[in-house]
Amino acid sequence: MPSTVIRTFSYDPDARQLHITFVSGRRYRYEAVPRATYEAMRRAHSKGEFFNRRIRNAFPAAPEA
Repeated sequence: MPSTVIRTFSYDPDARQLHITFVSGRRYRYEAVPRATYEAMRRAHSKGEFFNRRIRNAFPAAPEA
């Protein structure tokens, strides 16, 4: 199901970083994200809801250029 909040996301397993591009165009890198969390997001019906519940305030984030 397409998200109205998240355009794309990817995961770097070596760095344990989740990269998210929002529909606004803003891009963020979330640190210390377990692979299981990324896999759960991939399977989630609503990516935006999953993000808000499990990632948004749970992991350190930094904007990407």
